Amino acid sequence: MTTAGKMSPAEIDLAYSAAQKVVEVHRRVSAFMRMGMTLAQIDQEVARVLADIECKSCFLHYRQGRSPAFPSHACLSLNDCVVHGTAASVTRPLREGDLLKLDIGVNYRGMIGDAAWTYSFGQPTAQVKRLMESGKKSLAEGVKELHPKNTYLAWARRVQGIVETEFGFKLVRGLGGHGYGLKTLHKAPYVSNVVPAYVGEWPEATERCAPGTLIAVEPMIAVSTGETKHARKNDWPVLTADGSMSVHYEHDVLVTDHGPRVLSDGMQNLPDVVG
Repeated sequence: MTTAGKMSPAEIDLAYSAAQKVVEVHRRVSAFMRMGMTLAQIDQEVARVLADIECKSCFLHYRQGRSPAFPSHACLSLNDCVVHGTAASVTRPLREGDLLKLDIGVNYRGMIGDAAWTYSFGQPTAQVKRLMESGKKSLAEGVKELHPKNTYLAWARRVQGIVETEFGFKLVRGLGGHGYGLKTLHKAPYVSNVVPAYVGEWPEATERCAPGTLIAVEPMIAVSTGETKHARKNDWPVLTADGSMSVHYEHDVLVTDHGPRVLSDGMQNLPDVVG
C-alpha cells in the first residue's frame, strides 16, 4: 500500500480522508474540553465523536511489546507525560496550567489516520508557551524537508536545530515518527527527531524520502531533558525523567514526487488554549 510509487489516486484520497477525520475529531473535542473534566470524560467524548463520523479508534486494544492492550480510545498525556497516556493515568479533574497532549488515531474504511496536538488548560506560562511554539514551528518547518531530494536525516537536522538550538529545549530520545498505511499503525520507516549519535543508531537516516510513502512525523519535546521513564514497568505512559513539562505535535504526510503533502492539514488551526 505505502510502498514507494504504489499508491493509486483512490488510495491517496482515502489516506487524505482518514487524516481529515482525525482533524475533525480534534476540532470537536477541543471545543468540548473544559477545566474540571477528567481524562476519562475526554476519552469518552473522543469515542462518541469517532462513532458519529463512522470511524474506529486504532489505539484502543493496540498492543506493543510486553505492554498490555492499550485501554483508551485516545492517548491523553498530561504535563510530564510525553506520550501514551491513558484515560486512567490521571484521575483528578483538569485544572488551570495543565498541558494535555491529545493523540488521535482512527481507522476509516481500513485506512489509518494519526495526529496529535497539545492543549493548555487556561493561559500557559511564558516558558510553556515557548515550549508549545517550539513544537509547532519544528513540525511545520521539518515537514518541508520531507522531499524526494532529501533523506530522513534532513527532517531530524531541521527539527533538532529549531528545538534545541533556537529554543533551547530538549527533544525526547528514543521516540519518533513512523510509516503507516492500510490496517497498519506502525511500519517502516522510523523517523527520528534527532541526528544519530553513532553509526547504526538510526539505519533509516540515510534513506531517501521515497514518493508514495505515508509517514506520521511527531516532535516530542521536554523543557529540560531528553530522557524518559515509565510510571510502571511495561505500562504505557511515557514520562519525562525529571518531571518537566512536555509537548507533542504530529502530522500525517504523504511524500510525493513534488514534495510533502500534509494530509492532516488543518491541525495547525486548532486552538492552543482550552478550558
